Amino acid sequence: MSSRTRDLSTRRSLARAAACYTAAMARKVLILSASAGAGHVRAAQALERAFQVRKDVDEVRHVDALEYTNKVFRTLYSKAYIEMVDRAPDVLGWLYDALDSPWEKERRRLAWDKLNTRPFVKLLEREQPDLIVCTHFTPAEMVSWMKAKHRLSCPQTIVVTDFDVHAMWLCHHYEHYFVALDETREHLVRLGIPAERVSTTGIPIDPVFAEPKDKRATRQRLGLAPDATTILLSAGGFGVGPVEHIVTTLFGLEHKAQVVAVCGRNAELKERMERLARDPSCRRGFLHPIGYTTAMDDYMSAADVLVGKPGGLTTSEALAKGLLFLIVNPIPGQEERNSDHLLEEGAAIRCNNLPVLAWKLDRLLADDARLARMRANVARLAKPHAARDVAALSLALVGAPVRRALDAPRRRREGANN
Repeated sequence: MSSRTRDLSTRRSLARAAACYTAAMARKVLILSASAGAGHVRAAQALERAFQVRKDVDEVRHVDALEYTNKVFRTLYSKAYIEMVDRAPDVLGWLYDALDSPWEKERRRLAWDKLNTRPFVKLLEREQPDLIVCTHFTPAEMVSWMKAKHRLSCPQTIVVTDFDVHAMWLCHHYEHYFVALDETREHLVRLGIPAERVSTTGIPIDPVFAEPKDKRATRQRLGLAPDATTILLSAGGFGVGPVEHIVTTLFGLEHKAQVVAVCGRNAELKERMERLARDPSCRRGFLHPIGYTTAMDDYMSAADVLVGKPGGLTTSEALAKGLLFLIVNPIPGQEERNSDHLLEEGAAIRCNNLPVLAWKLDRLLADDARLARMRANVARLAKPHAARDVAALSLALVGAPVRRALDAPRRRREGANN
């Protein structure tokens, strides 16, 4: 099925959802994320806003599931993850691949999660929401187990926050999956998920990224040169990676350009960037370091090119803003796979050798025909209204008859989730 046909199918599903969603009202919607990397939380926050503007929802609550786990488990998921991204990305990639065995190791993983998430289970039993939407696989797995034990009866929908889907996202007891690409949808179907229970909506991003903003005016408001090619260098929400090396390499750009370096919550990195901006080797006005910001939509509106890691949320936001992607140093595992999809779709280029970064970007900027093709591909992939669509399709499930969680080929595996 073509992308255009798939988009038409999604629109028809939304129309049916709007037509049938009259019998029940979702009094309480619970959105579950986990602060292991910033993307899961940002997707949940986008969904929270999408549900809040609807008149058919009384209450929306976003919960970070890790806040209801023991300290060791919480540290392993959050701090250890960031340490591995920064210091041992190859190990992280090895773990990602080693654990990507669909429908295997479920019993051990569930036993580990049950041991460490007892406060979270009690929270869910106390809340008893009308709808649960998960943007991380750990809370999704726990909800699935509670549904199997009849300790929860509400629908669960699962939002995959990368372009590819890992085995850890697979659950037995759910109502619907939402994914970024048709290929990802097909992957889930081949793994036994019924086709009618997977929708290609895109990854939820804040609705503000769908708002058009004048590029020159936004640059001037942010204190940037209005007529220079603007490169947004993103180190992610936690400011990790070889940012200084990337910046010094970009000093060699021949095109008139400026770099906005987003350092995230890494205050030390921001200080180093500020010193680098004052260095005689950096021409005046070339480098603009910023720390953690809630105005990323403004900076993306001002930019032409995003240089950095292709995290699921950052990539979806950049696509919505029409940015070309220059992929540098993706984290092995999910970002490598995101990178593969972007390159295959013609929406990005990749630089594996930092010394040639400026040369490679100069070649791209000098090729008008190539730029036009890439911009068209970016526009085709962009799904700025994903949060709205996920909310509408999820709400249509409230009050609907509960369906069997497992299709026939997988029913024999039910014991692994009990």
